[in-house]
Amino acid sequence: MAVEFIYSHWAIMECLRAGRRKLDQLLLTDTVEEKGLVAEILSTANDRGVPVKRVPRRIIDDIAQGANHQNMVLRASPFPYVDLDTVLEVSKKRNEKPFILLLDLLKDPQNVGALMRVADAVGIHGVIMQERRGVAVTPAVVNASSGAIEHLNVVQVVNLSQTMKELKENDVWMIGLDIGPNVPTIDKTDLNMSLGLVLGSEGEGMRRLVRDTCDLVL
Repeated sequence: MAVEFIYSHWAIMECLRAGRRKLDQLLLTDTVEEKGLVAEILSTANDRGVPVKRVPRRIIDDIAQGANHQNMVLRASPFPYVDLDTVLEVSKKRNEKPFILLLDLLKDPQNVGALMRVADAVGIHGVIMQERRGVAVTPAVVNASSGAIEHLNVVQVVNLSQTMKELKENDVWMIGLDIGPNVPTIDKTDLNMSLGLVLGSEGEGMRRLVRDTCDLVL
């Protein structure tokens, strides 16, 4: 079975709380003190039935490969992606208009993690990202999101523009976000509708076909 190692306190805590992955083992350095957030993590791991093992720091250093692991890593199954129907079903169960974030080939885990924190805070029903060339939900993204992404429904798709068309068929408006000149400002736009917000990559912005598929660019 493929495994990932989640690192840093809040990423591990939210992974434990979400309970969406198979969790194999929590590794701690043999010198870390069991107090504060560390104690909360250990208590949550115990509640989840996750085995805990203390090991020399060098072992966790090797696993984390230079990342700031904060003296612990969680061995877990890969991130559980969902399909598009699941995202639409979430909005129906909440009796809310679909509110979806679409990422067009973003590549920086820190940027994606920051977006995931905001998405979780504002109640986004789902996040859609390109399967290839863009960033995936890696431990680095989980860490950058402070674990928020563990509570989000994330879809990987082969063709983002085609997925946008499918959403439009479900009456979801595609709104591209741009910083270029001569675009309407968001404060003057009625967004009380089923909504898909499209963000382009850090350097190039939205690809032409993705931009052309948008109903509106702000």
